[in-house]
Amino acid sequence: MTETNANRVSQWQAAMKDPFRDRLLPAGADFPMQVEQCAGHVRDEPAFDPDMIDKISAKIILPLDTIFPHPMLERIVRVGLAHINATFKGNHPKYGAGIYSHDCHDSFPPVIVSAVDALTLWGMISRAEELFEYWLNTFVRPDGTINYRGTSLSEYGMLLASAWRIIKRGGKTRWLKNNCGKLNLITEYLKELIKTAGSDRLLFGVPEDDEKGSPATYFHNNAWVIRGLEDWAILLDEYLDHLQEAEQIRQETGRLRILLIQTLKQVWPKDDSDWWLRPTIEKVTHEPDGRPERITATRFGSYTNYRYWPELLSSNVLPKELMDRIVQARLNGGGQFCGTTRFEEHLDDWPLAEWLEGLWSLGLYDDFQLCLWGHIYYHQAEGHLTAYEQVTFPPGRQYKTAAYCLPCQLVAVRAARHLVP
Repeated sequence: MTETNANRVSQWQAAMKDPFRDRLLPAGADFPMQVEQCAGHVRDEPAFDPDMIDKISAKIILPLDTIFPHPMLERIVRVGLAHINATFKGNHPKYGAGIYSHDCHDSFPPVIVSAVDALTLWGMISRAEELFEYWLNTFVRPDGTINYRGTSLSEYGMLLASAWRIIKRGGKTRWLKNNCGKLNLITEYLKELIKTAGSDRLLFGVPEDDEKGSPATYFHNNAWVIRGLEDWAILLDEYLDHLQEAEQIRQETGRLRILLIQTLKQVWPKDDSDWWLRPTIEKVTHEPDGRPERITATRFGSYTNYRYWPELLSSNVLPKELMDRIVQARLNGGGQFCGTTRFEEHLDDWPLAEWLEGLWSLGLYDDFQLCLWGHIYYHQAEGHLTAYEQVTFPPGRQYKTAAYCLPCQLVAVRAARHLVP
């Protein structure tokens, strides 16, 4: 890296605001090109043989009358969907390549959650049903817990939402009836957690695998438990004829939602311009004054920025004013670079689909496009489009051993569906 570029990266890393957002927005007709010209592309080795990926891509049948607003998006979608077949070993999931192909990562819930979402969005319902059924039968224990080393509570909710996505996007009721046993085990596990917590307490648990040693009362966990159970209640009501059980779940999640919103209003600063929105009820004592000086200045702040805030946003269980505050927190606390997600001294976008979903639901379409195109140009490799779990600041490449991972490959695949009628 030249001295000039090293200075530029240092300035980007110290910035409290996205250095390109004000210049690029509002988005115009040539917006993708403008984003592409901001910095250097990602360049590194592909996870799979590009010719093999291209052959799989060419055989993918997209929904009839699919019209992409930009030719790059069709290739992004085709290549991304092809990576599902390349990454999975038949029906057996893999997180990615390199160290991420090790067996210990196979049951990581975001792999199946992202694959089911991407497949169902692009009409591949049968494949989604097949993969999810295998996953449920392989990794859900008899007590409803997941056979993984650090499953977050939010991931349990996302698994229930995945069943809702399959059915609401054209899946068979027969598939739901065949798999409701495993899904109900997950539901009962979450309901027992709610019961044990009591009527005046939010749920306490693991926030994500890397931080499994730091359980606490995380807001994103509670939000996605609410969302997942509400989606499951819809399936119980409309497809399984379990009206009484569905109503009981709605009452429990309604109480939990009220408690979550009340708690957020109590815990978050009264000053709307204060960007530090801590992700837990508990204060983190090792942070100066309980907060980082910049959101990516600490490990706790970086995890908040790259996963806890995005999942809280995508749950869509908060009122608009609280969702807006989360967006402003990322934009003003040093959490974004040309739309991509900052994590410590590099970029980490694999949970970005959650952030994009939140932006879209808020109607922040220009910011949505900035994050989408920023991800494409600064988190996916030029040419073969491999998406690594983490990348360096431009000129980008894979960050250390953070190799290709499927959830990151499917970020743009999932988001692009919003732009295609």
